[in-house]
Amino acid sequence: MLREMFQSKLHHATVTECRLGYQGSLTVDVELIEAAGMLVHQKIQVLNINNGYRLETYLIPGERGKREIIINGAAARHAQVGDQVIILTYVMLNDDEARQHQPKVVVLG
Repeated sequence: MLREMFQSKLHHATVTECRLGYQGSLTVDVELIEAAGMLVHQKIQVLNINNGYRLETYLIPGERGKREIIINGAAARHAQVGDQVIILTYVMLNDDEARQHQPKVVVLG
């Protein structure tokens, strides 16, 4: 049996831009992606702390060191610059792996 487990999280990231006219996805600074152990194009869940909206999309790399969190496409209708979001990834693990797994959490200011 496989269990879907919380893998990693960027906690309290601040939305820096919303781009409605983009195909979709979430742009995140590559340094933040790496710090959380996430991968470019990985499926993610984005939780908007300000309005409660939750969405699923995938990661695209932002410019290293710019600390950008850009909501793209239709999801841009559900966020505003300055909103606080939580970005989550999950992983499928067997029972033994799941019982030993420790998620990675990066808390942002």
